[in-house]
Amino acid sequence: MWGRTRLIVVAAGLGLAACQAVPSMPPSAADAPVAGTWRATATEQDRTRIRNWYASWQAALADARAKGYGKSIEREGVLLDPMAALPNAHLPAGDYRCRTVKLGAQRGMLGYVAYDWFQCRVADEQGIASLTKLTGSQRPVGLIFPDDLKRQIFLGTLELGDETVPIDYGSDRMRDMAGLVERIGANRWRLVLPAPAYESLLDVIELVPAG
Repeated sequence: MWGRTRLIVVAAGLGLAACQAVPSMPPSAADAPVAGTWRATATEQDRTRIRNWYASWQAALADARAKGYGKSIEREGVLLDPMAALPNAHLPAGDYRCRTVKLGAQRGMLGYVAYDWFQCRVADEQGIASLTKLTGSQRPVGLIFPDDLKRQIFLGTLELGDETVPIDYGSDRMRDMAGLVERIGANRWRLVLPAPAYESLLDVIELVPAG
């Protein structure tokens, strides 16, 4: 259940703003925060991550290709295409298979790493959705906020190893996570995490309904 996460992003009543029109260029998060929205909830670090998502993606692609992973990137197709988002980004509640691709490298790490499938879950939480990665050694846990017609915004924290209770969002900048939830096909979504604290320059988590 979502109560185990204790994330402070559930505060402020969550009077969520209506969806905005889709911009013709990569969207910016420079708008003034409005109470109850993701912009008012996110830390300054995470607002910057979302604002700079496109630059982070381009840097990650360039780094991975420079390290010889161009063919691996091409094999992933739309999953790693920064402009592949489709209308109707809503991620329905349910169980999902999810896999992570780490793109670009920090501090001598590999420029491209693709993991096998794990288990994720999306749940309705009193008018807002939660996303939890249930298995694996690195497990994002957080809330999904509306944004525009082609994306939602994820704010959460990173649960590690044998931990059973995530830390509060905003209490540890190295564990805080922020990303874009986008639909990239029929029953296919991705969570894009720009500028993660560890290992890579960009993480992309693919999500498809289980079963």
